[in-house]
Amino acid sequence: MGITQDRGREAEDRAAAWLADRGLQLLARNYRCRGGEIDLVMRDASHLVFVEVRYRSRNDFGGALSSVGPAKQRRLLLAAQHYLARNGWTGPCRFDVVGFEHDGKAHWIRDAFGA
Repeated sequence: MGITQDRGREAEDRAAAWLADRGLQLLARNYRCRGGEIDLVMRDASHLVFVEVRYRSRNDFGGALSSVGPAKQRRLLLAAQHYLARNGWTGPCRFDVVGFEHDGKAHWIRDAFGA
């Protein structure tokens, strides 16, 4: 693995633990389908939560949270639809983003965008 992949994996590990400390239960990691990938699938009470984890070592092009644009959102939605179809979930869902900035600060945006 390269440095970027290692940092991404570390950020996902950190996000999964950080969210678990806040009561979410990890169901799946790196769920992939033809059109996209979801970093973490978690359960928060009655909600299924699709989590995108972002890490930025620099803020030259905006922070970690600003990097989840419309194209990324479409790929996440496609992967979430695939996950729901394969797993039969019929309850409420949401998309969260956890961002880690270069200074180590963590940001969690619940319901970051709608489907």
